[in-house]
Amino acid sequence: MAKAKTKSQIVSELAEKMGLTKKQAAATIECLVSMAYKYAKDGFTIPGLGKLVLVKRGPRKGRNPKTGEVINIPAKKVVKFRVAKAAKEAILS
Repeated sequence: MAKAKTKSQIVSELAEKMGLTKKQAAATIECLVSMAYKYAKDGFTIPGLGKLVLVKRGPRKGRNPKTGEVINIPAKKVVKFRVAKAAKEAILS
């Protein structure tokens, strides 16, 4: 299995493919990330890749794996990434 690309490798490849400087490519990525953070609670979609969504989890019962004791887990909000159908097909084929 190949290693994941680092941020600098992604920036270099983006700059090369789009004809940008590395600073411009890094700024583009930073802008996209900050927009994702800002708008994730309303649902942030990157067409062809996926969508960040805020999901409310209800309270539930859990079990402490060490002692086996039943515990109550409170309700909370979590961020999930839903992969687009096109991305799934491209990656899995």
